[in-house]
Amino acid sequence: MKPGGAFQQRREVVGDPWCILAGSLIDGSGAGLRRNVVLAVRDGFISEILPAADLPAADPARVDDLSHCVILPALVDCSVSLSRSPSVDMAARASAEGAGLAEKAVMLARHARYCHAHGVLGVADSGDQDGLVERFREEGNGRVLAYIRISGSDFVKVAFSADIEEVDVPHPAPGMDEPRRILQRRGGKKAVVVANGRRQVEAALAAGCDAIEQGYAMGRDNLERMAEKGVMWIPSLLRARNALDSACGGGEVCCRFSRRYLAPGKPVPGMKEFWERTLAEQLEQLRLARELGVTVAVGTGAGSTGIIHGEAVAEEIKLLMRAGYPLAAAIRCASVNGARFFGMDGLGPLTPGHRATFLITRGTAGQLPRKLSYLEGLYINGEPAGTREAGGRGQD
Repeated sequence: MKPGGAFQQRREVVGDPWCILAGSLIDGSGAGLRRNVVLAVRDGFISEILPAADLPAADPARVDDLSHCVILPALVDCSVSLSRSPSVDMAARASAEGAGLAEKAVMLARHARYCHAHGVLGVADSGDQDGLVERFREEGNGRVLAYIRISGSDFVKVAFSADIEEVDVPHPAPGMDEPRRILQRRGGKKAVVVANGRRQVEAALAAGCDAIEQGYAMGRDNLERMAEKGVMWIPSLLRARNALDSACGGGEVCCRFSRRYLAPGKPVPGMKEFWERTLAEQLEQLRLARELGVTVAVGTGAGSTGIIHGEAVAEEIKLLMRAGYPLAAAIRCASVNGARFFGMDGLGPLTPGHRATFLITRGTAGQLPRKLSYLEGLYINGEPAGTREAGGRGQD
């Protein structure tokens, strides 16, 4: 039985909970895959999880048969810019930057739909200079993006380093005095600091940040401090992967998820080797972080060149798995860890007492994370909220 039909009818039936039969469940706690289970749902919350064999006789109108599917938690992207275009066409990016507020609002809504279509229901937006993200949130778009956290309004985000992609761009390194003052005046808000290198990350930790974003070349000592202090890490792997791809050639035509150029061009000498080494070192740091018990979350930088809203989370999950994270652990990084950090109480693990908000992918868990780009559907608070109407995939 597919979501809908009898499922919709039982909204008017009170009493016993309704049941969702899942072929496989990844609950977001980090525990391994559970097969053939039943989620009992009451008032939008999971009341119980049972083996399918223990499913009592039930009215068919109270059972959704998803035995051909995998159920997993809604995803969270801890670093996005909803109002920025990820286009690899520099002219298109410039046009988007110079667009009027109405055009930017349309683009922002499109990016939110891309997130929804790929199961990303929570985002932390890195900047809202025009107030468009705040307006979008206030207009009640919870069926598209259930949770939006905005830098400045809900948390503090400062830079102790330039973004990692800008390593080859000549510019003065940002000073740390002003970021330190911002952290001192944050008024109890959580603080995310963009920092790369041992000294910058050490300074950010000393200043009392709650999360490090990027953290390239920060070293074991800083990872140990983060584990000790409970500081979360948002490693931003896709940024380095894209930079590596772009270093392989020149030109202006690029692939999705990648800045590898299809047109002939002149590569910058030494950059391919630099980014290969940088990405390999970041993956090794992630392996160490897992050993040390550092909490890791996914933040894609969507809105940066070539990093597409929604789809990019699946790419980050792939890179986490490349660093040695099992699928269940990588899903936890892309869901529960970010939701807890940003106080997205309606998103989280699929365990009793938590909301029945989850994604559905057809097939087996072995087809993840690729299947996140082809969701069968999703539920919000125990009710189906399909993805087709949310918009397709693409970039501006």
